[in-house]
Amino acid sequence: MVNRTATGKRGFTLIELLVVLAIMAALLTLVVPRYFRQTERANETVLRHNLLAMRDAIDKFYGDTGRYPASLEELRDRAYLREVPLDPITGKRDAWRLQPPATQAGVFDVRSSAEGEGADGTPYASW
Repeated sequence: MVNRTATGKRGFTLIELLVVLAIMAALLTLVVPRYFRQTERANETVLRHNLLAMRDAIDKFYGDTGRYPASLEELRDRAYLREVPLDPITGKRDAWRLQPPATQAGVFDVRSSAEGEGADGTPYASW
């Protein structure tokens, strides 16, 4: 309710402003945790997609050349990837764990070097 003060000006009382701020704070306590969970889930989705894209590029490289690439940069240089993807959990492009094949040199598989677990409880390093 708008009150008139002694000078005749209209305004809100301090109590009314405090009530509005308390309602806004209560709503924010509901929204903020959901926001951070969604950003973590988005990072996990990007990580899975980046791993899938790199593994697909490795398979195509092997199918075309009969050998595995020496590095992820070779995949980029030969246009199998536009660029080496970013690991969204670590925030680095050069932190990927490269796994060589059993019989020859090169990159057979790639995994994240991020520590911790995803929302499903599996470690990032096993993806």
